[in-house]
Amino acid sequence: MKKVIHIVGARPNFMKVAPIHRAISARTSLQQLVIHTGQHYDAKMSDVFFADLGLPPPEIHLGIGSGSHAEQTAKMMVEMERVFLKEKPDLVSVVGDVNSTIAAALVTSKLAIPLSHVEAGLRSFERHQPEEINRVVTDRLSDLLLTPSRDADANLLKEGIDPKYIHLVGNVMIDSLLSSKEKADQLPTLKTLGLTPKGYVVATLHRPSNVDNPKLLAGLLGVLMDVAKELPVVFPVHPRTRKMIAEQGLGPKLEQTPGLKLVDPMGYLEFLSVTSQAKLVMTDSGGLQEETTALNVPCLTMREQTERPITVEVGSNEVVGTDPARIREAANRVLSGDFKKGRVPELWDGRTGERIADLYSRFLGVEVKRAFG
Repeated sequence: MKKVIHIVGARPNFMKVAPIHRAISARTSLQQLVIHTGQHYDAKMSDVFFADLGLPPPEIHLGIGSGSHAEQTAKMMVEMERVFLKEKPDLVSVVGDVNSTIAAALVTSKLAIPLSHVEAGLRSFERHQPEEINRVVTDRLSDLLLTPSRDADANLLKEGIDPKYIHLVGNVMIDSLLSSKEKADQLPTLKTLGLTPKGYVVATLHRPSNVDNPKLLAGLLGVLMDVAKELPVVFPVHPRTRKMIAEQGLGPKLEQTPGLKLVDPMGYLEFLSVTSQAKLVMTDSGGLQEETTALNVPCLTMREQTERPITVEVGSNEVVGTDPARIREAANRVLSGDFKKGRVPELWDGRTGERIADLYSRFLGVEVKRAFG
């Protein structure tokens, strides 16, 4: 039996792998293994997502944990090589742009194991971002490049990738969103937090370029405190961000700000129940730019560039940079009712996992149980 290994490491990976795993189980006879690298090892950042998404517990957990980029990636490579040599996969499937992704790409290339990159072709064109390096190198080493949108296809073609390796499949994260929204809507999260639909803002900050710079972090947090004067702001605090807030001594001021609700990271369903009913989302997350576009919720991306321009060109996302004055102006505009109304991009239809399952079956010469309609 042909074998596919899925690599997960950070919480965005789980939402992308779950629909692929589910579709392969339903449509093919392929054997599947899930390897969790342990890049996110906090239960609130990891374990709860498996339950929320219906993804079986990983067959293999590498338990890598934190470390510098080099240290973390190197440890993953050592452990992955051992697993791959033992399991002899016919295909390794990676998603996104985290260290787990690039580690698997490097190991498969050395062992001559076919590699599929889901979310290929995304580019911010900012080489100082570790994620951008991960994307570019992983795409160069992949045998299957599965893209979420046509701009990603164009990026790969400009880089000289042979078109025969590029496959437009749509956005697999939206599969998870659409299949989970009804269940998320039934949760009492808003009532528990004392919120009403469209009567609050959701904010997230986690990118090192934002939170590791004390001046920048203070400015962004200042914006959130200002917005909280107008509407409650739900702020699930990433462990990295919480650490930097503590080091800068900003915790007491934030906690004493009326309307600013600092909460621990949420599970997938709980967070979806909050974001889907928000009046505005303010974030530096790539995944949230996509989810808000699918939900048609206004989103302000607090970064200078985005690797997901389709969310700006077609969706409800606006890139506002990191200047506090500019962000405040944009937030005030949205809260006053003046915001960009988007539409859902091509193939963000909840069936991307099925298209990927069919593609993997063809690539490995395995019969699909039922034809894709």
